[in-house]
Amino acid sequence: MQKQAWTWTTPRLSEPARLVRWGHFGAPVLIFPTAGGDFEELERFHLISALGELIEGGRMKAYSVDGLWTRAYLSSKVAGADCAPLRNAYDSYLYEDVLPRIRADCQDPRIEPILAGASRGASMAIGTLLRHPEVFRAAIAVSLIDDSVTGCSTDFSPPGAVPEARTRLEKLRRRSFILGTGEGDYERPADSRRLSEALAAQGIPCRLTLWGISRQHTWATWRDVLPGLLAEQL
Repeated sequence: MQKQAWTWTTPRLSEPARLVRWGHFGAPVLIFPTAGGDFEELERFHLISALGELIEGGRMKAYSVDGLWTRAYLSSKVAGADCAPLRNAYDSYLYEDVLPRIRADCQDPRIEPILAGASRGASMAIGTLLRHPEVFRAAIAVSLIDDSVTGCSTDFSPPGAVPEARTRLEKLRRRSFILGTGEGDYERPADSRRLSEALAAQGIPCRLTLWGISRQHTWATWRDVLPGLLAEQL
């Protein structure tokens, strides 16, 4: 399996930026670390191996970044008024740095990556699509943990009040949101239900699947379910 990593400096981050890609051809999928992990977390926990058939078959290329924003949030270095600026800086990094590098790697300046993640990485995937439906085409979120400040906000302005909000909402209604969660140990199905209902209230299509108590908040669950969910979008 081909693998390539990039490291660079950006004014949008206080430390070096890192991006990794597994695969040689196919739809680009940006997968966020679960809880502030680094850019190679997916490989260490064998998720890349679980996606091996899709990657080796040329159906997808998997990309990942360091979970710097979530790491800062979980380490209690971010609080109160500091949340929004740092979250916005990380979002700018994804949009201004990571997206162009993925597009350059795919040799397509208009390609629209899929976003994916588990746990708090699921929140990042959803939050990023909510902010940028003009450039990302789908978000797959499993075992969602949504603490609001991690980026998964669905508090839109009324569609008719602000032209930009209305335009963004129209674009979101043409995107795909896929949620799946177990109901076993450490899962929080209420978070996924709440988000699904919030999206539906705005007319945004969202599919929610509950996998029951046999699915727990573990890498074993994510290795088992993510390949199938991604295959449906490729």
